[in-house]
Amino acid sequence: MTVVSTTTAAPRAGRIFNHIGRHNIRGDFFGGLTAAVIALPMALAFGVASGAGAAAGLWSAAIIGLVTALFGGTPALISEPTGPMTVVFTAVLASLTTRAGSPAEALAIAFTVVMLSGVFQILYGVFQLGRYITQMPYTVISGFMSGIGTILIVLQIGPLLGQAPPLGGVLGTLQSLPQLLQGIRPMESLLAALTLAVLWFTPERIKRMIPAPLFALIVGTVISLLAFQGVELRRIGEISSSLPQLTLPALSHDVWQLVLINSALLGMLGSIDCLLTCLVSDSLTRTEHKSNKELVGQGVANILAGLFGALPGSGATTATVVNIQAGGRTGLSGVLRAVILALIILAGSGLASRIPLAVLAAIVFKVGIDIVDWDFLGRVPRLSRKGALITYVVIALTVLVDLMVAVGVGIFIANIITIDKMSAMQTRGVRVVSTGDDAAELSEPERALLNAAGGRVMLFQLNGSMIFGVAKAINREHNAIGACDAVIFDLSEVVHLGLTAALAIENAVEEAIKAGRNVYVVGARGTTRERLDQLKLYEQLPPDHTELSRHQALTHAVQALERTRYMA
Repeated sequence: MTVVSTTTAAPRAGRIFNHIGRHNIRGDFFGGLTAAVIALPMALAFGVASGAGAAAGLWSAAIIGLVTALFGGTPALISEPTGPMTVVFTAVLASLTTRAGSPAEALAIAFTVVMLSGVFQILYGVFQLGRYITQMPYTVISGFMSGIGTILIVLQIGPLLGQAPPLGGVLGTLQSLPQLLQGIRPMESLLAALTLAVLWFTPERIKRMIPAPLFALIVGTVISLLAFQGVELRRIGEISSSLPQLTLPALSHDVWQLVLINSALLGMLGSIDCLLTCLVSDSLTRTEHKSNKELVGQGVANILAGLFGALPGSGATTATVVNIQAGGRTGLSGVLRAVILALIILAGSGLASRIPLAVLAAIVFKVGIDIVDWDFLGRVPRLSRKGALITYVVIALTVLVDLMVAVGVGIFIANIITIDKMSAMQTRGVRVVSTGDDAAELSEPERALLNAAGGRVMLFQLNGSMIFGVAKAINREHNAIGACDAVIFDLSEVVHLGLTAALAIENAVEEAIKAGRNVYVVGARGTTRERLDQLKLYEQLPPDHTELSRHQALTHAVQALERTRYMA
């Protein structure tokens, strides 16, 4: 997908509501209707897969979609339960089930995690963190999302074999694989296989008329009712047709740390997932979303979702693209979609009770396969071995350890590699010059002065950005200085001086003073000068050794050398 530059101005700053226009009512209506149709099978599937129930997924799609359409910062964005958010919620609920007093208590605490994740998202927006959240290497994003897709795939093994998902998440499922295979229910597995076949092999002309997940849901359910008569199949069961009940926050003293950590993780994941989708929306509509406003809207939406016992949600790429392609351009499409979903839930929930769980498992399984970044995983070993290492490590940690650990380790490794590369580049900007022949960038008079010193005056040159990785090069070059009478530290080409590099310069200056050499620090200006002033570096030197140009410092040092020779 090609990302184009934005040409339409963003909505007026300070606006409370999202941009809800009246000039595109027809397009917004068809966009909202199409997005609502897309949402039904996914919301049902994610609700069942999470363990919170189909109703939790359906009401999540309605509540989160409505609130973000009203208060978000991306006009055409559609928000609903997504694969990544469902994975985290499922893991939290599974962990709480083993520690809480009852399943109802575990579910209440899990919804509290959803509420607190919304609070974190609001804080991210209030503190203007929107533009930083997605600034992470693609290797980390790809590995993280591929890991989430792998988790979705593994967690559906049990339902695809006609059984409930084993406890213990991915590891529990893998350890229980022999028992799952022994207890396979062939008819349910056959129905799941037929549903997958529909998802994969439905002709494009049909997909253009009806979304593949909805088509597979209808076909799978109809097949189960007509061809599987007399066969006992696990189905969704009754879904309440009433409005969702208020779920008050619940918390016990022994799980507060788990709740807090997972709330921050869920909020961060939802923010990343959403803002990446916002970029897709921008590229299609040629508008510019408001990142921080969007985070606040998403946060409010997840707080309300948790209060009403619904799954967490985020911006959904597929639903957003479908909405835009159908004509949706403003928040009105999201509002209409939410209203349509609510009416379907209240009036037609009885029809959903006959949907087989194996069909929903197949839909989630396909979602997991689609989330995995197969194209990049195949190319990254050829593009960069270090990039491949980061990607595969993040996948392994996401699947086998923890999502927060995976992101943290991935970003840490990527930053270390990047800093190493930048330091290697900047190291070339640190060098010591003793003769005019070594420095082509010096003027002829400056070269003549260096040559006249006969190697007794050293010009210590620094160029570019001096980040902390350059400190080692500064120390190394300074330690390599042999016998001399004067050292001139030339900072005229330094555009940025980090604290660690500044401390390295300070150490080099102090050691040169202790060695009895004449020391000059010249050329520093702007923030570089301010940094050295803060270190009180200039207080260690006489004014006539600092308030000079490079040429003046060379002249001063050579003249001092000649006076010393004359006196000797």
